[in-house]
Amino acid sequence: MDDPEKPTTSTFESPVDSEKGTAATALVSTANADLDRRLNRKFDLHILPWIFGIWLFSFIDRSNIGNAALAGLPEDLGISRGTSFNIALLVFYVPYILVDVPSNLLLKRVRAGIYLPSLITLWGIVCACTGLVRNFASLIACRLLLGLFEGGILGGVIIYLAMFYRRHEMLYRSGLFYCAAPLSGAFGGLLASALGRVSAGGYRGWPWIFFVEGAATVVFGILCFIFMPDTPALAKFLTAEEREWALQRMQNDASGSTAVTVDDEKLDWRWVKMAVEAPQTYLCAAIWFFVLVPLYSFSLFLPSIVAGMGYTSQATIAQLFTAPPNMAGFFAVILAAHFSDKLKNRGCFVAVGCVVGICGYIMLLASDRDQVRYGGTFLIAIGVFQISPMLMGWVSNNLAPHYVRAVASGVVISIANCSAFIGTFIYLQRDAPKYVLGHSVSLGALVIALALTVVQTAYLHWENNKRDRGERDHRLAEENVHLLGHRHPSFRYTL
Repeated sequence: MDDPEKPTTSTFESPVDSEKGTAATALVSTANADLDRRLNRKFDLHILPWIFGIWLFSFIDRSNIGNAALAGLPEDLGISRGTSFNIALLVFYVPYILVDVPSNLLLKRVRAGIYLPSLITLWGIVCACTGLVRNFASLIACRLLLGLFEGGILGGVIIYLAMFYRRHEMLYRSGLFYCAAPLSGAFGGLLASALGRVSAGGYRGWPWIFFVEGAATVVFGILCFIFMPDTPALAKFLTAEEREWALQRMQNDASGSTAVTVDDEKLDWRWVKMAVEAPQTYLCAAIWFFVLVPLYSFSLFLPSIVAGMGYTSQATIAQLFTAPPNMAGFFAVILAAHFSDKLKNRGCFVAVGCVVGICGYIMLLASDRDQVRYGGTFLIAIGVFQISPMLMGWVSNNLAPHYVRAVASGVVISIANCSAFIGTFIYLQRDAPKYVLGHSVSLGALVIALALTVVQTAYLHWENNKRDRGERDHRLAEENVHLLGHRHPSFRYTL
């Protein structure tokens, strides 16, 4: 029996020690928070401008064929905008889809600061050469090459950002670079309205759209070679302390999904298997598939849609009128991304975007007044453009570690981009000026996307509840706990 007079040893600190420990913890926490702010400021300054530019030129160079169509490309090449022109739009997406997964894996093996700028420079050269085409076959060849070099960009950018930012810092940054997509529509329309009237060197009108925009892309790609960092560990603009914390905070953010840093992670085929077996991979892919039907068709055919509102004989004015809806989409992406990260929620924003886009297509279909139909294009831009960065964030947030994310992102983007086979063929010249078929298919696609969003949100909520109740803790008994990835009981999905 213990001696009642003998003082027992307590496992608790004295009040004084406890206060000292609390103060020390608070100091460490404050120091880490200050490091976080410094890192994010530096990453935002040294990374986001280049990512923004990459996506801006990507969308300009893939969509400028729509502007060139109003500037006389189909007539000069002797092709029909009802059939052959749509084929020229479609072939871009064949290599674009096929290279997603291998490109993401290659990005992990090759320095990102070399690989991504190489793609940009190559597609800029192809874009400039498109202005030299003189027949349908050469146009198809240029579109195929453009799709080949642009194909790895979206997945590559998502993987690249995930090397630097934590899960719930990703969406805002994704939004900041993706808002370049609607901005490209506004900027491209304004630029095309001017370039379409240029006549020099034996070339008149549409070739100059490709010459100037392709040359600008090449120059930007060369600048990316010089200034884009590869990984946090190789970022020259960070101090030694900042580099160490950049790697450590990513390790902490993994929530047990991996035991190594992004620089040390190696390809394991179990990561590939985990990516292709995850239900959220296919749910995100399906949602994105149906969202991209209206997004791609809207980006490619907005000049034609607007031209059908009384500007069929005034191509320059039609080009200019594409700018305001795209600018509305630009601001919608930034605002939605900001509040999504603030609330740590993706599904609600995707659902609201679908509803807003649905309202826009209803306005286009139900009204005969050009003012109302033009107003519908604003709602489509506001609703649809902000969904893609949400889905990028949703994929990145709910799959781990990095190789799983790389494979799954490639799979999701590959499946989603198959929607181009629909989006490029639902707006035909024979349906002008109201394009009932295109608007109806886009409306239906958003309704399906909305339903799938509800399903994915319910699934993720159900899985998080199981982990909260300890019903996934048995996985900790597995031999390779460090290979659990996003299946780790401590990992929580973002709704």
